[in-house]
Amino acid sequence: MSWPAPAGLRIFMFAAALACAQAGAASGQDGDRAVDGRVGAPEASAKKVLDDMRIRVGRLRYGGGGDWYSNPSSLPNLLKEFEVRTGIPTAVAEKIVSLEDQDLFATPFLYMNGHGNVQLTPVELSRLREHLLGGGFLFADDNYGMDQSFRRMVRLLFPESELAVIPLDHGIYRCFYELDGPPKIHEHDGKAPEGLGVFNGDRLMIFYTYESDIGDGLEDADVHNDPPGKREQAVRMAVNVLYYALTE
Repeated sequence: MSWPAPAGLRIFMFAAALACAQAGAASGQDGDRAVDGRVGAPEASAKKVLDDMRIRVGRLRYGGGGDWYSNPSSLPNLLKEFEVRTGIPTAVAEKIVSLEDQDLFATPFLYMNGHGNVQLTPVELSRLREHLLGGGFLFADDNYGMDQSFRRMVRLLFPESELAVIPLDHGIYRCFYELDGPPKIHEHDGKAPEGLGVFNGDRLMIFYTYESDIGDGLEDADVHNDPPGKREQAVRMAVNVLYYALTE
């Protein structure tokens, strides 16, 4: 399942507005009014339609011992900022996704990070490959320690492709904010931050930030005590990644 193209995004917004209007009309009908504070059936149905249409981010749960659950406040903060800045309705919370979940393909945007080992079973590799080739998108962010095993995973996932540096004029750095590449949020090994990716034809389907640590920059301010400027850089990069996956 792929994200909507720009024209599809306009349809998405129109459908959301239409559902709101329908919910308002339904609430005005005598037989469907809320009683004693309870929501009537048409209102509940319209609310579910809107909730289902909100942009969701799936946090990828993987095996191997790595802490896939790290930076717990990062994605909720991103979702909130994304809606405020773009006006696109987003879910309040992330969705935890395993590669063998039945509804995997209903979660086009996957996010993964951590400090440790990443290991997928052959079935999980096959499912992730199918998901990405079918239009899905993976944003991977090394939280310092995931790099070696992530690169191994990518080689197994797409042996015919290469995890290559993304040119600085690529759309992922230009689609919402004008950026000069991934920001340097935390020092790690002191190397320059890199944005790398895997393409299917001209479509970027994996974006990987290395020596950057976007996830730490997205966390609540008191977690790492990063200065506001650093946190803003992380938010802008993450907003661009999600916006790119949604609109390209």
